[in-house]
Amino acid sequence: MKRLIILRHGKSDWNAGAASDHARPLNRRGTGAAVTMGRVLTRLGEAPDLIFTSSAVRARETALLASDAGGWDCETVEVDDLYGTSAGEALAVAAAAPDEIERLMLVGHQPAWGYLVRALTGAEVSMKTATVAGVDMAMGRWVHAPRATGTLAYLLQPRLFTDWEL
Repeated sequence: MKRLIILRHGKSDWNAGAASDHARPLNRRGTGAAVTMGRVLTRLGEAPDLIFTSSAVRARETALLASDAGGWDCETVEVDDLYGTSAGEALAVAAAAPDEIERLMLVGHQPAWGYLVRALTGAEVSMKTATVAGVDMAMGRWVHAPRATGTLAYLLQPRLFTDWEL
């Protein structure tokens, strides 16, 4: 069984003067939430083996901050197709992961991430900024991701961990 870890980017800075939506960075709260979620996932034994992130600045920053804070020893790959994607397109990206990867993280955007969790599990979830959903995939190889179903293993939001010593 494979686990798909779906992370929505942290809160972005609408006042940063970015030239486009794609170039919008994280704000201070988004930066802190990305760090928190990286540490939480490590503490829970949920560090990914590989990260595919949207090429949008806020998604890349989220992926890199979480990885650094969590001490993850994995590759982070920018995937343009994860910006403005659909649930089906995101699963097509996941299908490219090597079979030795047990925990694959996708970092991206709403509304696609909420649709992705629902498509896989049937669960209606609120994928607020920096929320992470872990989905146990009913498959043995990533190439089967576009046709797979899954079970929601966890749904974590940074506000749940304000009292943790991370």
